[in-house]
Amino acid sequence: MHYVSVEGLSKSYGVKPLFTNISFHIEEGDKIALVARNGSGKSTLLKILSGNETADNGTVWIHKDVTVALFEQEPVFMEDKSILDNIFHHNHPVINAIREYERISEEGDVDQLTAAIVQMDELNAWDFDAKVKQILGKLNIHHLQQVAGTLSGGQRKRVALAKTLIDIGFEHKHVLLIMDEPTNHLDVEMVEWLEHYLNQEKVTLLLVTHDRYFLDNVCNEVWEMDGSVLHTYKGNYENYLEKKAARVENETASIEKARNTYRKELEWMRKQPKARTTKSKSRQDNFYVVEAKAKQRIEDQQVELQVKMNRLGGKIAELKKVYKSYGDKVILKGFDYTFKKGERLGVVGKNGVGKSTFINILQDIEQPDSGKVNIGETVIFGNYSQQGLVIKEDMRVIEYVKNIAEVFPLAAGGSLSAAQFLNLFLFPPEQQYTYISRLSGGEKRRLHLLSILFRNPNFLVLDEPTNDLDLPTLGVLENFLSEYQGCLLIVSHDRYFMDRLVDHLLVLEGDGVVRDFPGNYSQYRVAERDLGTTSVGRDITSDNGMKTDPPPSPPASTSVTEKRRLSYKEKRELESLDKEIAHLTEEKKLITEKLNSGNTPFDELQRLSIRIGEIGQLLDEKELRWLELSETES
Repeated sequence: MHYVSVEGLSKSYGVKPLFTNISFHIEEGDKIALVARNGSGKSTLLKILSGNETADNGTVWIHKDVTVALFEQEPVFMEDKSILDNIFHHNHPVINAIREYERISEEGDVDQLTAAIVQMDELNAWDFDAKVKQILGKLNIHHLQQVAGTLSGGQRKRVALAKTLIDIGFEHKHVLLIMDEPTNHLDVEMVEWLEHYLNQEKVTLLLVTHDRYFLDNVCNEVWEMDGSVLHTYKGNYENYLEKKAARVENETASIEKARNTYRKELEWMRKQPKARTTKSKSRQDNFYVVEAKAKQRIEDQQVELQVKMNRLGGKIAELKKVYKSYGDKVILKGFDYTFKKGERLGVVGKNGVGKSTFINILQDIEQPDSGKVNIGETVIFGNYSQQGLVIKEDMRVIEYVKNIAEVFPLAAGGSLSAAQFLNLFLFPPEQQYTYISRLSGGEKRRLHLLSILFRNPNFLVLDEPTNDLDLPTLGVLENFLSEYQGCLLIVSHDRYFMDRLVDHLLVLEGDGVVRDFPGNYSQYRVAERDLGTTSVGRDITSDNGMKTDPPPSPPASTSVTEKRRLSYKEKRELESLDKEIAHLTEEKKLITEKLNSGNTPFDELQRLSIRIGEIGQLLDEKELRWLELSETES
């Protein structure tokens, strides 16, 4: 089935053209990745297709039976409404029944819950509710009554993603799903689940992403948007790179040939008399075609930059018996580690385990509860944080960089000017005098990264550096970092980026457990799957440095070995577990606050300490049972 036809589409902002006269078609079952530089109009194109923006010129035709669902980088919510109301926004009997059922489940009114269950039974809404539960659980969305306006940036992205996936599950079977950087703010397990989900769902997909493994595993076609030209490549990302390299090589040869012809024809044009014959007029017209071809530029995005780095001494950084907690949440527990010269270390773990806290402690941005952090005198940190670019007042791009330094020293002698360095990182001369406020989100992230590198640090700490960066910029950054001689510490969910740049990992597993794995991320995931546990590598958290045994694998279920539906009784048990887990979690939170208050009587402290241990055990049991039932249901 033919979904979309676009002919001669153009869009500009002021005098800046984003794209000009592009045309394409989308067929049912296509899963397309759109690749282009930041600021070239990728997000704008997606919004035009979804009807949220209009083009300056051209036509967009979408089949009348096709529903377009857009997942944006900056999701829009009803800020005063709950997560529940934002997700279940359709006015449909099934959606209304599920929304009411979820609301009552959280509130715990037994009489109303019974009526809601009856309504769910009458509408046969349990299958769709099971899919909803799976989506919310995998994306770690639990407190559905929380007001949208209070959500953090990462929570907003995950709620928006859940809303989009639930929408397409409810909509008609012909869905064009448009996604703009869906993997930002997801941990790796969530990204891998999303890959599997999109491959199982029968949707047609147009996707903008910087995650190359995600692109490889989900998409079967790559589009590269380059001004007025849209290049199409069938196959995955590796095939795209190979075919693009061949195309660039052919274009380079063609341009070089045109330049040779141009030099000859230019001499002929200068010698031509004023009175021209018909034959010379034809040759004259052809001259301008050759001239245009000869003046084309093929931009090389490969970077080989030998940095004259500030010298690193023998002592880099040492952490001794470091402890850090927030209430009952343990981040580090007796952590010991000594950084060596040339260290290329990745830090991984689920969202919320304390990766950012760990790197902040290393850089003396946060203080540990106890222990020592000794940093060598020659160490100069370059901290690329998720906070992004902070400027006191608007200024031009070139002015911002020159305020840091006028030149960038090179190892072989000489230096690069601020303008040359900007050009190297894909800020051409015409863009260097643009005000920072007019840059796209991705361009601001690129400028922030560039400003960190331009300070010439010898210990780079990169916290999610790939978020909002385009693939060309990532190629430049990876080439730069692969030649970097200093220490490198990376926190990232981008598996391709980690595989290329780090040689071992610190795995934060929660409750203060940190493991040193000797390999890259893909090797770590293979080892995880082979052993059936996340406890892979050397335990470096205990005071005596001894390796701990991995936790025993849970016994295999003997009751059912094939997929089946939950019985009515099991469905009720699953819903009851949801409420019990929420109540226990809330009780645990209240007890923790009392324990940390400092004014609780001793007898009360003893009772609360015993109770919080009981709650921990109950939570483990109930969460394990909830997981068993959820896996059966999904």
